[in-house]
Amino acid sequence: MPYRTTPFVNNSFYHIYNRGVEKRQIFLDESDYERFIQTLFYYQFNGPKPRFSTHKRFRVKDFSKHPKIIEIVCYCLMPNHFHFLLKQNQENGIHEFLSKVINSYTKYFNTRYRRVGPLFQGQFKAVSVETDDQLLHLSRYIHLNPFVAEITKDWQNFPYSSVKEFIAGEPSLCSTEHILNFFKNPDKYTEFISNQKDYALQLARIQHLLIDIDD
Repeated sequence: MPYRTTPFVNNSFYHIYNRGVEKRQIFLDESDYERFIQTLFYYQFNGPKPRFSTHKRFRVKDFSKHPKIIEIVCYCLMPNHFHFLLKQNQENGIHEFLSKVINSYTKYFNTRYRRVGPLFQGQFKAVSVETDDQLLHLSRYIHLNPFVAEITKDWQNFPYSSVKEFIAGEPSLCSTEHILNFFKNPDKYTEFISNQKDYALQLARIQHLLIDIDD
């Protein structure tokens, strides 16, 4: 993976995203999604831990108390791309985390589907989050991604995002407090997302038409 020359700043938030090379699908079934989520859990922690090849469960108590090099605030996995909202805790943490996740998953995917070469489209993209308002709207954008892409109408139960961690308090991969602290309760956050879902869908459809014309 090419090294990113723009440094990431500790205690700052970033929108990280990338898609499959040649826009190909990177998740073909439930096992692929689950494997990728396992890598997210595993590689966020610092310090000694069992080899990932022996890491069979989503929660492993013998290293889950270790400090995190990054915090996953929220995420969404789509058939051909992903979105993360990350907070860097340790110097070079985001680059280390993404490098290990992408390399590990690419090896798994290539072995399973008997292919060779890169799976993702070059270096991951990163955008700095500058304000609290941007932070909140980005979390909404990420959680609405499956709905906007018309993959599902039931965005609250999409299985490959962090949305249930926010609105139902399910076992957490994410540091949801960075978002939920701005709301009285999870129901208010759900309202915050729902109030914009139809507008987001219409905007996405217009943008899709413009992209098709440009291509």
